[in-house]
Amino acid sequence: MLEFAILGLLQEAPMHGYELRKELTAKLGAIRAAISYGSLYPTLRRLQAAGWITEAAETPATAEEVPALTSRRGRVVYTITAEGKERFAQLIAQAGPETYDDTGFGVHFAFFARTDQATRLRILEGRRRKIEERREGLRDVLGRAAERLDAYTLELQRHGLDACEREVRWLEELIANERSGRAPTVPHPGTAGGRREDNSPPPPGESRKERP
Repeated sequence: MLEFAILGLLQEAPMHGYELRKELTAKLGAIRAAISYGSLYPTLRRLQAAGWITEAAETPATAEEVPALTSRRGRVVYTITAEGKERFAQLIAQAGPETYDDTGFGVHFAFFARTDQATRLRILEGRRRKIEERREGLRDVLGRAAERLDAYTLELQRHGLDACEREVRWLEELIANERSGRAPTVPHPGTAGGRREDNSPPPPGESRKERP
């Protein structure tokens, strides 16, 4: 998945390693916990060895772009090759079980804007099946073992079930959008998912007049 994400980012522009890490963090969101310098640079070396990326000329590093306690030597800039673009095209067209699990789905979803509609739909439907299976497993646990679970374990199981139900609803909305040819709705300030409406109740500890 990291290979796929790196090739996708380098399709947009050449980048040095630290810049790639920042872009991966921004693009992958919650999945970024799996991204570290320890995994990034070995992957870059493998991509170079495969001929999918190449090193461009070094550029001087600035203080703002270099993490604390690291050297300010010149940065190696990575560029995707023609073979790398072909490899990315192969990866982005995949829609097998590896694209349904948490990490695989998250990385592929981050590049959905460059994925064809049929592939997007197959991945979304596969992810929905996987989460529905997870949901049914949690329901079964709650139905059979709820009386044997302590209050905290029970609450954790309910939290997992709620998360599955929310994701299934989200996936069904995305699937409906794909089938109708609509892109996901981007929330605007003052709407759900953005800033609260003026007539919505304030959160605990905040009064209406304290709102900006």
